[in-house]
Amino acid sequence: MGLFSNLFGKKEETSSSLTLGAFTKGKIVDLSEVPDPVFAQKMMGDGFAMIPSEGKVVAPAAGEIIQVFPTKHAVGIKTVEGAEILIHIGLETVHMQGEGFEAHVQAGDMVSAGDTLVTFDLALVTEKASSTITPCIVTNMDVVESIEILNVDSDTEYNNAAANVTLK
Repeated sequence: MGLFSNLFGKKEETSSSLTLGAFTKGKIVDLSEVPDPVFAQKMMGDGFAMIPSEGKVVAPAAGEIIQVFPTKHAVGIKTVEGAEILIHIGLETVHMQGEGFEAHVQAGDMVSAGDTLVTFDLALVTEKASSTITPCIVTNMDVVESIEILNVDSDTEYNNAAANVTLK
């Protein structure tokens, strides 16, 4: 407890926050713009999406890789703060069976914000997937108080702040 808390007997807030960086170079968009109801209606959790201008996905925060899908189109990260993040590259990309995707991490790896997770052939994804839009979802919303998306509808570079997550 801080000095004023000790003097006045008030408990300090215990919530923590987490800033998620831009996981690719491109445009940040609201989840409602994702043309898939599972993401747009936040059935899996809340977050944001990006329209990539390059074929590289980096870690939005430090943490542990908890899953790399066999088709390499999606990666799960548990951040140091305890938020579980799913990055899903494009829509209907599972049907590509990993073609054009290269994973640079595996389950159990520890990553820092900005570390390369997956590289992919953006032209091939544009050709074969229904969309290149890439959601970033906090899937364990029970630990989240709020998510504030920053710079919506703006182009951004890797690692620039994209969302502030307040944890309970």
